[in-house]
Amino acid sequence: MKHSSLKPLDEALAELLAHASPLDGGETVDSFQADGRVLLADAVSALQVPPQDNSAMDGYALRSADVAAPGALLPVSQRIPAGSVGHALQPGTAARIFTGAPVPPGADAVVMQEDCEVVEDGTVRVNAAPQAGQNIRRAGEDIALGATVLAAGTRLTPAALGLAASIGLAQLPVARRPRVALFSTGDELVMPGQVPPAQMKPGSIYNSNRFVLRAMLQRLGCEVTDLGIVPDRLEATVDALRQAAAGHDLILTSGGVSVGEEDHVKPAVQSLGSLDLWLIAMKPGKPFAYGRVGGAHFIGLPGNPVSSLVTFAVLVRPFLLRLQGMHDVAPKTIAATAAFTWPRADKRREFLRVRLNAEGRLERYANQGSGVLTSTVWGDGLVDVAPGQTIAPGDAVRFIPFAELL
Repeated sequence: MKHSSLKPLDEALAELLAHASPLDGGETVDSFQADGRVLLADAVSALQVPPQDNSAMDGYALRSADVAAPGALLPVSQRIPAGSVGHALQPGTAARIFTGAPVPPGADAVVMQEDCEVVEDGTVRVNAAPQAGQNIRRAGEDIALGATVLAAGTRLTPAALGLAASIGLAQLPVARRPRVALFSTGDELVMPGQVPPAQMKPGSIYNSNRFVLRAMLQRLGCEVTDLGIVPDRLEATVDALRQAAAGHDLILTSGGVSVGEEDHVKPAVQSLGSLDLWLIAMKPGKPFAYGRVGGAHFIGLPGNPVSSLVTFAVLVRPFLLRLQGMHDVAPKTIAATAAFTWPRADKRREFLRVRLNAEGRLERYANQGSGVLTSTVWGDGLVDVAPGQTIAPGDAVRFIPFAELL
């Protein structure tokens, strides 16, 4: 295939997502095991939450009309702890009540205990005149009967799991985990633990990409088959791709997708399948590839560690979420103010590593090189710089927190 120019990032992402049809199948899992998974069907409430009007705090339930002014004395006619139900409140009395307990019929307000004073003979002095409805949580104010509390395609968070539990769901239907085969290419790569730093051969480097990508895949709910490091030979790359295509939804590689004589991934993919996307107008991360090998999707990432991480975050993450049936896969961006200068505009769309300073403005890491992985730990996120854009202190910029990407 011929590539006359670099593909703009937005076009590349749209093209990539067009290939990401949701995977067939799914499973029902215990809610405790569903964190990070994508919900396959709407979660609909079979009850209202709260089920009854209940007290928002510890105090005294009463009729607001019985306390026209602070200092009113009311006999305490009953005690209602959480988990029990009181009886109808008699006019001119108060009920001792605790947080979460149902408000007894006849009461229209709860006065917190700090505004009350117990006196002799089971009587309470109410030192604040209440308003009707005060400190009462109304039945169904959180969730109405029949409401959809979580829509299909939602990625489940701890809060979402709590919400599902609040309507009695102990199990949830979730999308199938994508099966991903992962490998790196490069004769220079060495695994940590195999060779001590003092014994490293000249030209060798530790394989950091394998750790970054495997962790990111697992955070996205993938089942990862780690095929290790593949030598820089065409035959070995073809064999690895053929092996990876069997039984996997996606093959993800790092390295070997550029145009050098030792970059064998592109011709290997073309010999086994198709290469539909190659070279993106983004920095870092130009040598990005998408295609098919057998029945599996193929994505090739650059070998430089920052390029690999950024292209995964910007392109692979939304692809994998779409495979799991998630609809809104774009990370949230925040309007922020720059506290740095970026005077050299690029034709490509750039992603700068930045962090928030004490004034809430963004500082830039000094060295934005694609091999400087330190910048991704130092930083809080990325500034998305449009092609041809320069930045001066005080300029408004688009900030993407790493919490949205990683």
